[in-house]
Amino acid sequence: MASESEHSAVVEDGVRRRDFINIAAVSFAGVGAVAVVLPLVNQMNPSADVLALSSTEIDISAIGTGQAIKTSWRKQPVFVRNLTADEIKAAKAVPLGELRDPQTIDERTKPGKENWLITLGVCTHLGCVPLGAAEGENRGDFGGYFCPCHGSHYDTAARIRKGPAPTNLVVPPYEFTSDTVVTIG
Repeated sequence: MASESEHSAVVEDGVRRRDFINIAAVSFAGVGAVAVVLPLVNQMNPSADVLALSSTEIDISAIGTGQAIKTSWRKQPVFVRNLTADEIKAAKAVPLGELRDPQTIDERTKPGKENWLITLGVCTHLGCVPLGAAEGENRGDFGGYFCPCHGSHYDTAARIRKGPAPTNLVVPPYEFTSDTVVTIG
């Protein structure tokens, strides 16, 4: 018969071998899970055509003072407006207490480029495209934009002033890459 010390050495060796097998099995299962999950998660990344639309450059050199253009970014309309000095002055004169979604024009434009207002052309009520970017379109009671679907009126800083829209027109992330080029996105 084996002595007591030999028996405990065999048990210790057995536990050590069993621990090694358990650790190896769990490690193998973990590597297998990562090998299965990684392609599933990776297929949810945006495709190349979507990534190509993630930013857009706009040449603003042809937009005169007081004019606006409508372009698109991520398949949504974007309004780029070159505000006049009077429009900026009128927007600054509005007390923030009168606004449903209080924002100053300085918060909605870039420093040194206060005359350039860039917003998504999507009404925040139900997603219609407001009028006011093209020449001769109805600009509403406040000289900015007018949503014909349900009657929301925006001022020259694209802030909601009247109607059912809950918030101002959204200002997308943008930066001036030169004096005549803006990159949105």
